[in-house]
Amino acid sequence: MNIFANQVAFITGATAGIGRAIAMLFHEHGASVVALGTNKERGESLTHETNNHETNNKVVFMQADVSSKEAVDSCISQTLDRFKKIDILINCAGITRDGLLMKMKEEDFDRVLDINLKSCFYTCQAVLRPMLQAKQGRIINVSSVVGVMGNPGQTNYAASKAGLIGFSKSLAKEVASRGITVNCIAPGFIETNMTDFLQGEKREKVLEHIPMKRMGTPQEVGACALFLASPQASYITGQVLTVDGGLHM
Repeated sequence: MNIFANQVAFITGATAGIGRAIAMLFHEHGASVVALGTNKERGESLTHETNNHETNNKVVFMQADVSSKEAVDSCISQTLDRFKKIDILINCAGITRDGLLMKMKEEDFDRVLDINLKSCFYTCQAVLRPMLQAKQGRIINVSSVVGVMGNPGQTNYAASKAGLIGFSKSLAKEVASRGITVNCIAPGFIETNMTDFLQGEKREKVLEHIPMKRMGTPQEVGACALFLASPQASYITGQVLTVDGGLHM
């Protein structure tokens, strides 16, 4: 189903994990996708996998550090020059620098907030003008269940993800009257490189707290992004959709 035919999706953190799954799903459903990431090899792998057949919609990879306003503005500008619009913005870029607060380095705190939270400020600010002019748009920010419930050893990560929720709710109120929705997805434990360290007893301990007794998949998170960007979600804004197998309820 090409439910996003003739639409343009701009996705950060799109070359790995949840972001990659979202980029592929939107491409499969007809959208032209601009995929931002820092790893050129993974970006080229994504474009090779998605653009190996004749379709009108393509995946375009742009290598950029989203903690740089200049880099983000340049990518948005290039996208608008090429496609003339951005219908959907999805902020997936995220990193962890875990550690107990007593021992956490200031640069580890700052770097996590710069990538996970401040980049969202840059991308949202850059797409608002064309979305406001079009009187429509979808903004989806990928937060985390950790931003809702907290987690020891992740004060920086939790702060960044909780910040995304407050940011999204506030922006949703600013732009709702212009046909733009802003929502969050808060994944729980998802099978990605970020959770690869959970093996053996650590993994079993985590699964004990998840009612569904399994970790989620990036595709399950991506399906939520598809819904929030679809016409069926046109009356939903300022919400947090938790995808965590019942971990937090």
